[in-house]
This record gives sequence, C-alpha cells and structure tokens, in this order.
Amino acid sequence: VIVLPTGAGKTVVAIAAVAWAGVWSLIVVYTRDHVRQWIDAFRRFTDAQSLVGAYYGEEKRLAPITVTTYQTAYRHIDRLAPLFPFLVFDEAHHIPADKFKRIASASPAPYRMGLSATIEREDGRHEEVYSLVGGVVYSSSPGELTRKGYLAPFVIRRVKVELEGEEKRLYEDLKRKYRILARGRSFEKILEDARRGDPTAIEAIRVNTRMKEIVQLSESKIRAVEKLVREELSRGSKVIVFTQYRRQAEEIARRTGALLLHGGLERRVREATLAKFRALKAGALVVTTVGDEGLDIPDANVGILVSGTGSRRQFIQRLGRLLRPGEGKRAVLYEVIAKGTGEELQSRRRRGRG
Repeated sequence: VIVLPTGAGKTVVAIAAVAWAGVWSLIVVYTRDHVRQWIDAFRRFTDAQSLVGAYYGEEKRLAPITVTTYQTAYRHIDRLAPLFPFLVFDEAHHIPADKFKRIASASPAPYRMGLSATIEREDGRHEEVYSLVGGVVYSSSPGELTRKGYLAPFVIRRVKVELEGEEKRLYEDLKRKYRILARGRSFEKILEDARRGDPTAIEAIRVNTRMKEIVQLSESKIRAVEKLVREELSRGSKVIVFTQYRRQAEEIARRTGALLLHGGLERRVREATLAKFRALKAGALVVTTVGDEGLDIPDANVGILVSGTGSRRQFIQRLGRLLRPGEGKRAVLYEVIAKGTGEELQSRRRRGRG
C-alpha cells in the first residue's frame, strides 16, 4: 500500500510498477471518470496505449493493462481473476466494503498494490486492506511533500462565524434536548442503542442530525463564503467550494455565479462543467461530495470548506485538490466554522488534532 496525498503522483507510481512488473495488470478504480483519467495517464506517461483497455459499462475490452471499476470488477471477478497477476487498487480504502473485498480475495494475483490519500477508515476496517493487499510500504503527508518541493506550499485558515437569530435559538434548544435524550451516553453508544430499537436513542440521532443541518446550512456561513469567493476572485484565484449538501451548493452557486457540480447532474453535464472550469484562468466551482475523489483541477489554488464531516480522509482529499505544484503557486484552504458548535470539534478531528 502506498499512502500519498492527492496530487502527489500515486497514479505515476502505479504506472511505473505496471511497467516494472511486465505482466497483465488490472487497475480497479472507483468511478467511470477515474477509468478515463487512468487511460489518459497511460497515454501521457508511456508508449503502451495500444496495450490499455477499459472494462466497464458497455465497453468491455480486455487488454494487457485493463482499467475497470470496483462495481464491474466485483460482478465479473470470476472471469477477470485468472487473467491478471497484478492488481492495482486505486482509492484502496474502499476494498473492505463487503462486496469489493471479494475482488481481492477471489484473485490469485501475486502482485498487489493499493493507493490511497489516507488509508484509515472511520470504522477501523482499514486493517482488512493489509491482509488483502499488503502493508503500507511508503507514506508521506502533504506537509512533508511540500517541504521537499513536490507539492505546492499551503496554508489552512479557519474562518469562524456566529449563528444568528432563529438559527441560534433553535440550535440551543435542540442541544438541550439532545443532552436530555443522550443521558450521558457516547454517540457510538447511542447508535448502538438505536439499532436495538431504543426510542430515546432514535430520537437523539434525529435531533443530532437536525443540529448539524442548522449549523452546516446556516445563512451566516453562506454569507461568509460569498465574501471569501468575491475576495479571492478579485485576486485572480481559481476557487473550489466544498459542501456536503446539494441544496447549499445550489444556493452558493446562485449567489456567487460559480459553476456547479453535484451527483444529480448527468455525466455529460458534469464533464462539460469540469472542462469549462479547467479552461478558466480564474473562477469558482461549487462541488458536493461527488468531487471528493477524482477531481483533477491542477491550477486550483483556493479551497473553501463550508460543510463536511470529521473524516480526515475527506479533509486530505479536499486539501489535495489544491496542491498540484505550479510556478509561484501557494494554496489556501479556508474552513468556515460556526462558533460554539460541534463543528469546532469536527475541525480538530479531521485535522488529526483530537
């Protein structure tokens, strides 16, 4: 397993390994967009493009170097497994999913490589990757690679906002209700009790979800994002705004005039939007979680994290979108956080501090 931040060259490392191994190689990726990106990378970095095939959807061409998706590989592993002595798992943290781990367990391949920006999973199941693929043989952080000059230098800035008016009143009311329902239980214990049908635990989860929505969708956060986007565009920046919620993404795009990318858009619309943004010298793009994996905008230099999770992997992926090196480039990631809420703890967790 190779652990490198987004933009550090994991794809190139794997291509070098395929060239070294000299055997039929199956590359398993998460989305159809990733299939095209990998095939393009083989065209850029090798003269082996005639040996590369795609195996997914309607296109199923087996070749000495075949790129497929996790879903397709799972469905066709009995056919694929005997053909490929080398398996490469992109975004290897997906392997422990109940379906996907069969791709590794059903294959006799002696050569295996897993690639990930952060191999750890919130549920602890990353340990399964090591038995199915192998241990971590190389790992480096964004900070280390920045110091060595492989990634653009970056700074993370926290922008704190206050919940206002009705939002703040409702949040405080829900917080009091949650404490009563929780009865001192940890959130993990509440989840466990909810699965057993405990009505107070089920209600506590509902209240907690509503609290998060109030915070992450707050008007004060959207206004802060508007201000940041305007300031950065005036400096000629190329900005990506990251959010968990489609409704919030649509509102920010409407208010800022930014391009919009979410999972509800047709694939051709997503591709056209990305092509348009890549062609801009300066501009803004708002993305939901559809942009957490596989988003390749090399000259983006500013990110605004307006809503997300406490996941360190998601944080590293989003930061990595900004770190591809360029002459004179210095990346900035803003975290927009509501003061006095669970977002402050969430921010510390995803940064690996608490």
